Amino acid sequence: MGEEPSRELRHLLAGTLILAVTWLLWSGHYTGLILALGAGSVALVVWLSARLGLLDEEGAPIHLALGLVTYLPWLLKEIVVANLDVARRIIDPALPIQPQWVVTHGDQRTAIGLVLYANSITLTPGTVTVDVQGHALLVHAVCDVAATGLETDDMNRRCARVEAHPEEDEEVFAGDDPTQEVDGEV
Repeated sequence: MGEEPSRELRHLLAGTLILAVTWLLWSGHYTGLILALGAGSVALVVWLSARLGLLDEEGAPIHLALGLVTYLPWLLKEIVVANLDVARRIIDPALPIQPQWVVTHGDQRTAIGLVLYANSITLTPGTVTVDVQGHALLVHAVCDVAATGLETDDMNRRCARVEAHPEEDEEVFAGDDPTQEVDGEV
């Protein structure tokens, strides 16, 4: 962990808090012995994570918390809307199903931002991210509506906004051309 001490401490505290809250919510038992065992488990995992150098911006992504507050409700709405569209296409044979491949480009600066974007596409019914090379994402769309949704670039912009934090201006994917096409034939 070659970071500055305040940043290391922030990630250590964030990792501890995330694990402790998750453990408390999933456990459902609040007796003395169980709480002590939970605290010991959290301490052990945080210590091991710190020793392995896993408590960084990807291991404890506290910088995403504020952006996710507005992004997740929007994503849930998009999932419901796309789910209803796919269900209508299944029920009504008059609605077209036009499977197609779409290459879209992510404007994310970090690996975690690109993962957020790719997983958001996959969570939305009717689209699946099948390959990522640099900033290029190969997506299978079940119909024109789903493909057009990717072309509007709304999800891409929102994901880029979630990961935006002024602490770093460097690009994690330095050397990759963000306009590159996906290798191979589709």
